[in-house]
This record gives sequence, structure tokens and C-alpha cells, in this order.
Amino acid sequence: MKTIAVYSNKGGVGKTATAVNLSYLSSLTGAKTLICDLDPQSSTTFYFRVKPKLKSSSKGFLKAGQKVHKSIKGTDYENLDLLPATFSHRRLDIEFNRLNPTDNPLAHFLNSFKHEYDVLFLDCPASISTLAENILRTADYTLIPLIPTTLSLRTYLQLIKFCTKKQISCNHMYTFFSMVDRRKKMHHVLMTKVSSKLSNVLKCDIPYLSLIEQMGIYREPVAAYSPGSVASKAYQRLWHQLLQRM
Repeated sequence: MKTIAVYSNKGGVGKTATAVNLSYLSSLTGAKTLICDLDPQSSTTFYFRVKPKLKSSSKGFLKAGQKVHKSIKGTDYENLDLLPATFSHRRLDIEFNRLNPTDNPLAHFLNSFKHEYDVLFLDCPASISTLAENILRTADYTLIPLIPTTLSLRTYLQLIKFCTKKQISCNHMYTFFSMVDRRKKMHHVLMTKVSSKLSNVLKCDIPYLSLIEQMGIYREPVAAYSPGSVASKAYQRLWHQLLQRM
């Protein structure tokens, strides 16, 4: 089972839209796919039209017992399941802080799914925390959306500095440009600058389009309600580039 975290320590960068669309594209390949919504805002859960009735609280979430497995919901799409989030997930980081970090509790939790799924996506909350540290240490691959703006780049560099300090390997962390507006000169300038200085930038970008924002209306992946659109093709390119590295 391959674990892919879609993570950013900055909010509003297109993280959830990426996780939702890539998990859907993964399921189209025939891979048995699970997406775990770890964000208390539960946007992924909303997009998949699921009303969460978790069999366990945030504390039980870490025990990887049958109660958590019973919380998994099927989506409207073949080969794609969802572990939904509720507002109680705001306490996940508190629960992680109570545990010995060397035990890697998230790894134990994810390990319980390895015989059921081929690919597991994590839609992560926007924070640098104990939970985030566990995610960054555990995921096989981490995708980091980066808006080509000064503040977004600054936040990304903070993350890399954090990983270096914590001795977390960045070898399988990949960033890509998100919410790109090619009418803006600053976007062009920063994309060129970042691509020339960083080696882990995927050569594709997700445009800033109202069609992607309409996910909140359709409550579906873009690739499902508009498969031939520019937005859908952008996510397909991103998924293919990630597959090449996997």
C-alpha cells in the first residue's frame, strides 16, 4: 500500500481539491483507494456527500480498532472509500501529544489498512504540529501545493526548515504550483524562480479556475463532473507525474 499525504502548513492553497481529485483518479486505474479526511473542517467528507457518523472519537481514531474500520464509507465511485472527519478531529493533535512520538502512532494506524487498499490518501490539516510531524515521517509521498506568491513560498520554506531540524527526509516530498493565474506577472516570475532553485517541483500546475471552486456546488471531483475540462486535465497531469515517481 502506498500512502500519499496532501499537506501544506498554509491554508487555502487547494490541498483538499487536490486530494479529492487525485484519489478519484487513482480509483479509475482500478486501484483500491482510501482517502482519510484528517481535517476537522471535513471538506473532503463534504465533497463526497458523506454524513459522518464515526464509531469512535479522536482518541479511538488512533487505536486502529474495529470501530474505526466500521466508520469507513463507500463513495459514489467504484474502488474509492472514505474515512470521514468530524469536528472532533480538532483534538487529534492533543491525542498525538499524549503519546510517545518514537512509537509513530500514525504508522500503526495506517498499517491496519495495508491488506485492504492499494493507495491511501491523507487530506491533512494546515498546521505544523505533532500530527503533521507524524504525517511527514510516515507518508511514502507528500504532495505540497504552492501558490506562486511570496507568503506561500515563505511558508513552504518554513516547512523545509522544520523538516531539516527534525531530521525528516524530504526525498519524497514534491511541490507543485496551485491556483495559478497566468495573467499575473508575479505568478510567472515566482514559478520560474522556484523551478530553477528547487529540484522537487513537479512540472505541472493547477490553474485558478471557477470550475474547481464549483466542487462545493457539485460535491464531486472535477474529473467526475467535467472530465474533459482544463482543470480535470491539469489534475490528470499531476497524477501521472506522481505515478512516474511511485
